[in-house]
Amino acid sequence: MIKMSIIIPILNEEKYIAKCLDSIMESDFDKSEMEVLLVDGGSEDKTIEIIKGYQKRYPFLKLLHNPKKIVPVAMNIGIKEAKGEYIIRLDAHSSYSKDYFSKLIFWHKKLNADNVGAVWITDVLNKTKTSIAIKNVLSDKFGVGGAKFRIGTEKIEKVDTVPFGCYKKEVFDKIGLYDERLVRNQDIELNKRLKKAGGKIYLVPEIKCTYFARETFKDLAKNNFNNGLWNILTAYYTGVLSSLSFRHFVPMLFVLSLIFFGICGIFNKWCLYVFLGILFSYLSIILVRSWQIKKNTTFFHQILAFLVLHFSYGIGSIVGIIKVLKEKLNRRKQWR
Repeated sequence: MIKMSIIIPILNEEKYIAKCLDSIMESDFDKSEMEVLLVDGGSEDKTIEIIKGYQKRYPFLKLLHNPKKIVPVAMNIGIKEAKGEYIIRLDAHSSYSKDYFSKLIFWHKKLNADNVGAVWITDVLNKTKTSIAIKNVLSDKFGVGGAKFRIGTEKIEKVDTVPFGCYKKEVFDKIGLYDERLVRNQDIELNKRLKKAGGKIYLVPEIKCTYFARETFKDLAKNNFNNGLWNILTAYYTGVLSSLSFRHFVPMLFVLSLIFFGICGIFNKWCLYVFLGILFSYLSIILVRSWQIKKNTTFFHQILAFLVLHFSYGIGSIVGIIKVLKEKLNRRKQWR
């Protein structure tokens, strides 16, 4: 009998997939009671070759095809295929502690939960000044906001969302599957829907996974631009602003305030003073925080990591607003 179905959306993960699978194989969970569904979006690197090597040793690894490439589609394919009582969503960019799965299910039962998740420890595969600065900023409250799964907590807490959740399969019969319109934020939206239906979501600090972050400023900017973009598109497509939290929109408000008061400051000195005040306050904070957290990197790299993260995220959200306005304008034209 399959007790646990692990679903991993994948696409070009040759750098990470072996470490992810090794951590699963080293877990203390009975392998006869698990299946691992790897849902591939058409990888063009050595990901599939690596997985097939593992399949020769571990027959409970199954490879599925995701024609639409994106994560929510992969999850829905996996959920429909899954035979387990519990569904656990994993990420190929991560590795998992030996007792990760057994503890997820233990606490799921003990708490009578609908979803249980772990604290996310950010790390990088290759240690450079840049990658370590990125790791530091993605673990800092001023860098990523107050998400407790990122910055940690000392006690079990009810939360709005967790990374890589553990659900009873029957939950998806009650609230539906993942929203396939959402390239990003699909887990957040699903968990908001779960809470709205009366579900209980818990973050358990003794359960930990390690997430391997982007290692260049270019990749950091690209990833967070898309995060910011999909914050706006998620709210638009779902029609529910509360599907996200206020912290998701702070970078956008910050960048917009700089743009607004910067332009107005050309014509009005008081607007210029506000612009300078906002900019000075922000730079003062990141200078202090960069000095405090710059472990194993340089002060310059740490400052740059904050700047890239916040501005790429904020600009992505602004582009999202522009996209929404354009789409609404095009629809009005079609109606006419």
